[in-house]
Amino acid sequence: MEQNFLDVLRDHTAGDPMREGIKWTNLSRGEISRRLGERGTPAGKRVVKQLLKKHRYVKRKARKVKAMGPRHPDRNAQFENIARLKQEYLEAGQPVVSIDTKKKELLGSFYRDGKLYTQEPVEVFDHDFPTAASGAVFPHGIYDVVLNRAHINLGTSHETSQFACDSIERWWQQQGCQQYPQATKLLLLCDGGGSNSASRYVFKEELQKLADRLGLEIRVAHYPPYCSKYNPIEHRLFPHVTRACQGVVFHTIQIVKGLMEQTKTTTGLRVTVDIIDQGYELGRKCAKGFKENMKIIFDGFLPKWNYRAIPAAT
Repeated sequence: MEQNFLDVLRDHTAGDPMREGIKWTNLSRGEISRRLGERGTPAGKRVVKQLLKKHRYVKRKARKVKAMGPRHPDRNAQFENIARLKQEYLEAGQPVVSIDTKKKELLGSFYRDGKLYTQEPVEVFDHDFPTAASGAVFPHGIYDVVLNRAHINLGTSHETSQFACDSIERWWQQQGCQQYPQATKLLLLCDGGGSNSASRYVFKEELQKLADRLGLEIRVAHYPPYCSKYNPIEHRLFPHVTRACQGVVFHTIQIVKGLMEQTKTTTGLRVTVDIIDQGYELGRKCAKGFKENMKIIFDGFLPKWNYRAIPAAT
């Protein structure tokens, strides 16, 4: 029987071209049992399960752990720099936050992954056409790496640099300034793309305005390309927010807000949520003369990824 079992798998098994010796099959236990019967060695699903386990076939799903793109030559150097900056700010009692925007969600009767206990079937549209949506929501998160607290601002317009900086300001005014009353500077950890792109001066312009409004020196440290998974917010906040919202249809932004506010973990994570119902213009460029007159100070070490916005009053 065991040889027939191996023959069945060999005939319906593929290999991983990137990892020698890794095999997989999409046959179900029922199908394997039927094929064994056709070969004259009938076996039930329970026996098939035992054989699969014996030969180390375990049901798995793909994991998103392999970084895309080439390994940047300064990757490790920037990780070491971020670790040094974090330690420096923490020892000085200055705030360190990780920021990013979670993926856009459509508002309306649209399918969302996950299962719920319901008394009746939940029916949604069979296609996710944006034209059928009553709106969209852009969740921008600010995660405090020291306090294990997070704030999410739900935008209703577009994910822009102005929106990202307004979101940070909202967090600072409502929580940050109370939690860090003696703060003179703020460290932002973020990816290198999107609304906080390392290569766009419009983000630096909005960052400069934010520093002026808050009277804080704002230091930015970008993670290297294809390393966004190392940004703390990606694994300390967003997966838990996803779990809190799974399976629920986002009919209104108030539903989104209520669900995200329920996000918590056994290690003490708590989340507050607010709504920024303001329009933001796509495709904006920085003001004429900004590059020549800005008070952005670039570090001597990897300046593209490390810089500071100095408030005008300083």
